[in-house]
Amino acid sequence: MNSAPPDPDLRGGPEDASQDVSQDHFMAVMRATVEEFPDPFRGHARQVRLCLAELPDPEEARDLGLSSPMELTGLYDGIPMTEKSVWDMADRPDTVWLYREPILAEWRDRGAVTLDQLIAHVVVHEFAHHFGWSDDDIAEIDPWWE
Repeated sequence: MNSAPPDPDLRGGPEDASQDVSQDHFMAVMRATVEEFPDPFRGHARQVRLCLAELPDPEEARDLGLSSPMELTGLYDGIPMTEKSVWDMADRPDTVWLYREPILAEWRDRGAVTLDQLIAHVVVHEFAHHFGWSDDDIAEIDPWWE
């Protein structure tokens, strides 16, 4: 467990300057979000690996057409369930990645959401990709990013 106080440069979000911004807190919110999924989705979601990194790899960000790694808050790495076949052998587990520094930057910029709400939203967005939704599909029902 990380017992060090939060880095003062990472505090200052809209809710509370003493908000826990640790990796442990992010992982706890990620796991809790999965546990809140409706029954038909929770079992499938539990099979997806959850990972947290400070920043995405700069090369990966460029491959996605981003000018900066700070533009990427999360990523689904895997084959969407709608494209899987029982005959396919996965070479690695499906993974949902969250990127801590870009999420903290967005949280500070937004001002209207709690850190936990933002973390949970990114988790849900990435799992939507796991379940076969495109960014356009998600945007139709979720104007969060507007």
